[in-house]
Amino acid sequence: MKLGIIGLPNVGKSTLFNALTKAGALSANYPFTTIEPNVGTVAVPDQRLSILAKMLGLNKTVPASIEFVDIAGLVRGSSRGEGLGNKFLSHIREVDAVVHVVRCFEDPNVSHVDGTVDPARDIETIRLELIFADIEMLEKRIEKAARLIKVGEKEYQSRLDLYKHIMDGLLSNKTVRSLDLDDDQKELVSDIFFLTSKPVIYVSNISEKDILASDENEMVLAVKNIAAAEDTEAIVICAGIEEEIASLDDTEQKEFLAELGLRESGLDKLIKASYTLLDLISFITANDKEVRAWPIINGTHAVKAAGKVHTDFEKGFIRADVTPFAQLIPCGSFSAAKEKGLVRSEGRDYIMRDGDVVLFRFNV
Repeated sequence: MKLGIIGLPNVGKSTLFNALTKAGALSANYPFTTIEPNVGTVAVPDQRLSILAKMLGLNKTVPASIEFVDIAGLVRGSSRGEGLGNKFLSHIREVDAVVHVVRCFEDPNVSHVDGTVDPARDIETIRLELIFADIEMLEKRIEKAARLIKVGEKEYQSRLDLYKHIMDGLLSNKTVRSLDLDDDQKELVSDIFFLTSKPVIYVSNISEKDILASDENEMVLAVKNIAAAEDTEAIVICAGIEEEIASLDDTEQKEFLAELGLRESGLDKLIKASYTLLDLISFITANDKEVRAWPIINGTHAVKAAGKVHTDFEKGFIRADVTPFAQLIPCGSFSAAKEKGLVRSEGRDYIMRDGDVVLFRFNV
């Protein structure tokens, strides 16, 4: 699963990416510092793994992970080729969801492409460019479907009707994700890769002095109101501080966060929120070497989850021995949980739940 980090130039995208991935991407005070997208894999914080490993006397844990992509800054007119134009847009098409970084701080030493900082305007700038790009792409599909209908391929009529419905929404300044399409409709247009169909999480990038008073920051409140109207989430982060935190070891991080009066880093909040945004859950496996979390789409059946671990597990699936993490830990061991009847034997159609600790039985 990939999340693309987008936003106007100079809003802190690469600084945030560096903090997330410790990748050392170039970050500077001028537009288009990032040309080609930087890609990094980030572990999803999950305390359950260390707790289970301690119970089993193991030292190795392998968390679930997400890929983040640092995409070049978008400017007004990108849909018409301004800035990096279509190159930028093509990078967004390749991700599953979007982290939209919005500048919520004033700093005369950091330039803004529009001269002033206005989060609502900045969000609308990118929103409109993505909508314009979707309109241009959909116009071609409408023309093609109309031609096919004229030559007798009537089955394209339902597709054309859906295209026109979506076009009406886009022309009314609505994103595709806000049109409430049903599953069949989404499947029908899944090959178009609408930019505005991707789920979004907003990140308000604030200054260090606003860390403990972000709720009073009018720019942050503006972003939260937009997120609420779109029924999505907004996270507040100081990218510069997060980059500094990411350079510390675990003990130093805890001490630094305590000094700032924070319980967890903004990055941990963002990673967890991003995981939720993708509608992912984790099931857990444990053997004599490691405890590992496996990311799957919420609603995945046991047989498909088995295939995440190994293709042979899916091919020869017999059953899944499942114990919820919350019930297993108080027991102190798998054998004690089994004695209490807490280990369930589930078939291939069992729908996996977050925190299921699983042993797959198979025969190949």
